[in-house]
Amino acid sequence: MDPKTSAALNRLRLVSSPEAVSFLLLLVCSVLKRTTDFNAVPVVGAVHGVLFIIYVLFWADAWNRTKWPLGRAVLCFALSVLPAGGFYAEKLLREEIKSGAIAERARKEPQREESV
Repeated sequence: MDPKTSAALNRLRLVSSPEAVSFLLLLVCSVLKRTTDFNAVPVVGAVHGVLFIIYVLFWADAWNRTKWPLGRAVLCFALSVLPAGGFYAEKLLREEIKSGAIAERARKEPQREESV
């Protein structure tokens, strides 16, 4: 995996969990707004909106660099609009980065000839 692809996946991975947390907080604040006098929806909504936009930009960059199949790209996007989906996206991306790094090391290792 080239460094730019790895960096794109890392950026997406790093923003996925905060985006999921902000979404869950927004849901909690929405319930509190309707059941109490507490109203943090404007602030939490703005934070979540910014994080979601960043997620979408990083998702598009990662899709462009990795050449994911359509199903994988849709899954990563769909996880951003599901409550707590960002946590699962982070796990998937972490595994993809790890497997890509392992594959890269395997390609760089000199081929050993087996003696019989």
